Amino acid sequence: MTEASSPQGFDYLIVGAGFAGAVLAERLASVGQRVLIVDKRPHIGGNAYDRYDDAGVLIHPYGPHIFHTNSKAVFDYLSQFTQWRPYQHRVLASVDGQLVPMPINLDTVNQLYGLSLNASQLEDYFASVAEPVEQVRTSEDVVVSKVGRDLYNKFFRGYTRKQWGLDPSELDASVTARVPTRTSRDNRYFQDTYQAMPLHGYTRMFEAMLNHPNISVMLNTDYRAIETFIPWRHMIYTGPIDAYFGHRYGRLPYRSLEFEHRTLPQAQFQAVGTVNFPNDYAYTRVSEFKHITGQQHDQTSVVYEYPTAEGDPYYPVPRPENAELYKRYAADAEQLTNVTFVGRLATYRYYNMDQVVAQALATFQRLQEAQAPAGVELEASL
Repeated sequence: MTEASSPQGFDYLIVGAGFAGAVLAERLASVGQRVLIVDKRPHIGGNAYDRYDDAGVLIHPYGPHIFHTNSKAVFDYLSQFTQWRPYQHRVLASVDGQLVPMPINLDTVNQLYGLSLNASQLEDYFASVAEPVEQVRTSEDVVVSKVGRDLYNKFFRGYTRKQWGLDPSELDASVTARVPTRTSRDNRYFQDTYQAMPLHGYTRMFEAMLNHPNISVMLNTDYRAIETFIPWRHMIYTGPIDAYFGHRYGRLPYRSLEFEHRTLPQAQFQAVGTVNFPNDYAYTRVSEFKHITGQQHDQTSVVYEYPTAEGDPYYPVPRPENAELYKRYAADAEQLTNVTFVGRLATYRYYNMDQVVAQALATFQRLQEAQAPAGVELEASL
């Protein structure tokens, strides 16, 4: 990783040094392309950036980022740049004055309602309280058709309204479909094959990815300030697609977050990595980083998350009218032969980190194939 300096210019100008931009920078540099990666923030890593706070606790300034994937290709690719610490994320939800496992599982229901059901009985219980929905369209439909109205109200409605500023009945089914319901006692938040955290943090992993003589980095820089006087052949854009086009059709809605970080004079604050608060307080959840990183320290740092409509774009809002607006921008993007749009913001998708990596790797392959002479087949390069 070097400071930007190339008298010949660059083959690729990459806008954004998060997962999408860093993966493509590394892949393109590995095949001899000269890459300039630009980010308006003062650091690499995008929202996955981590750092040590004043107490010496490793924190995620933009909220907890938990890596998990079912893709061996994605895991193997990232393993070139980091060792891993096995970590299975666990979440509790504060409901009716109790802390119960989330996602909803056998223990959740038994604890909440004072029951002693087994797994098969829980299936029957869910069937007895579920509300028939002719066609599942919304996030509310997803939940009430599986576990009924009471669990929906206790766990999903309030949390979703805080997180998205909308009732679940106004949101696409994909939002609550991300959170499964289980009949077992499995209290892991994710069930992916690969669940681990970068041993020395995400920033160290990104530094290793960008440590290549063909990669130059400019931070604290808006790409629009340099795109006209630094020569480049092809742009890879990972920012909000509507911003690229000057919001010509209007702004795509995003939800943002405000973070309140606290360092506490105690070794541990809560029993698990994250506690959700679906019905109380203005914040949605509290996360304690030492659970996630495995760091040993006599103090601990936590973060409170407050959803907001203003601020940096984090989550595309999944509603049909927003998808239609995105299609207008995507149609314009397809007309550009020298710009490629990659990542959560550039493709207006609610992607996890591993999905962004997979998309970037697939984009690299397409770029390679587009440059290959006719009749030449390229091997998958990881």
